[in-house]
Amino acid sequence: MANNNIGPKRLVVGAHYGLKDWLAQRVTAILMVVYTAVLLFSFLSGSNFTYEGWAGLFAQQWFKLFSAVTLFGLFYHAWVGMRDIWMDYVKPVGVRLFLQIATVLWLIACAAWSVQILWSV
Repeated sequence: MANNNIGPKRLVVGAHYGLKDWLAQRVTAILMVVYTAVLLFSFLSGSNFTYEGWAGLFAQQWFKLFSAVTLFGLFYHAWVGMRDIWMDYVKPVGVRLFLQIATVLWLIACAAWSVQILWSV
């Protein structure tokens, strides 16, 4: 019996990324829209447009947590998009691996810096 790689037992590489990452992109996008709406509402409904007013908003624990979750969603959203770009358009495996590692390191550094900024207010 020949292995013709056809049918339900065929080897499909990368097929598991599709639905999960498509859904993750949509969920993180909705999270960012909700965060933007809350931030816009806070800006338009507040009368204190000074540094102290914004620092007061970001000093609240729930807003720090909401900001951190949104930023982590943004970084995951960026990772999925950049990974797909690298996989689709960069064919040499070594270059693609280097770009993916550089992207992950950059996003981890941004996440650490974001947490440091949020909790320093």
